Amino acid sequence: MNRPYNFSAGPAAIPEEVLQQAAGEMLDWHGSGMSVMEMSHRGKEFIAICEQAESDLRELLAIPPEFKVLFMQGGGIAENAIVPLNLSHAGTVDVVVTGSWSQKSRKEAAKYAAEVHTAASGEESHFTTLPDPATWQLSRGASYVHICSNETIHGVEFHELPDLKALGSDAPLVVDFSSHVASRPVDWSRVGLAFGGAQKNLGPAGVTLVVVREDLIGHALPICPSAFDYKNVADADSRYNTPPTWGIYMAGLTFQWLKRQREGQLSGIAAVQARNIAKAALLYDAIDRSPFYVNKIAVNCRSRMNVPFQLADDALNDAFLTGAKERGLLQLKGHKSVGGMRASIYNAMPMAGVQALVDYMHSFEREHA
Repeated sequence: MNRPYNFSAGPAAIPEEVLQQAAGEMLDWHGSGMSVMEMSHRGKEFIAICEQAESDLRELLAIPPEFKVLFMQGGGIAENAIVPLNLSHAGTVDVVVTGSWSQKSRKEAAKYAAEVHTAASGEESHFTTLPDPATWQLSRGASYVHICSNETIHGVEFHELPDLKALGSDAPLVVDFSSHVASRPVDWSRVGLAFGGAQKNLGPAGVTLVVVREDLIGHALPICPSAFDYKNVADADSRYNTPPTWGIYMAGLTFQWLKRQREGQLSGIAAVQARNIAKAALLYDAIDRSPFYVNKIAVNCRSRMNVPFQLADDALNDAFLTGAKERGLLQLKGHKSVGGMRASIYNAMPMAGVQALVDYMHSFEREHA
């Protein structure tokens, strides 16, 4: 029997191949006599796992050598504090507010930076559009500029990262890419630091990925906890304290799965990106062709990962969700702050899952329109 299709926004679906491999290695990892969950984080077995995971990720995302890869804890919400603790210099931080997650980032940064300046906001459009970078009001001498490149709740995505130098700013760009990390290539020439929780595209909850340029490390505020000081974490190869060992192992298996992906002549992250574009196009086309379903996000900034939509009649929401569950289409209820439905179609969601959702949407419309 096929597994149901899980459209959860996170923790989200993990590739079935990865789950099967982890299940096969659960009691005895490579003849070590131990489960990964039982290993010392300083033992040779886990060090090998951690080093392989970093190597595969660097290859997958073409991360330049001048960037450090850190496996941390606390998720994106913790990084909203950890980033200003490390990068703010107790100065001014610019934040571009494009939805719920960047709103949280702005609020948290205010606890540690001398000033948090809203450089641009999509609030007037109810976060259905992204403010054009040409209109951003960037601060002179800002410690960094923060964006959330994909807003999980509102469903907007920067399809291209802004070039701050072209905007006249020397500040490093900090990117919360939690909900679309590894769904497409990254232009590292435009990034100072990128972070993301693993539980959407990289594996189970518990690991937070931080990719940070080396020159930004070593400037933590005196109040920064030692376990959150990027320099300490980098110097200890992500093992300053006990890291989320199982999560790192699972992320490593996911990186290997991503490297194996093929789409026509494309491989690795290029294949993943092509597939994600095709999946999103299929679902958005089904929404746009019907008056029964509505997506209010401007076409040029629609997320490829998180697709919110409403039914023409909210009274049918419960019936839609009940019917979806009966067909093995799970976790489609929208976030409580925006209502409606939300289909999160991360890397692990196959095209067949999106097609099954579209087929159900058509049949539900025929029955209730």
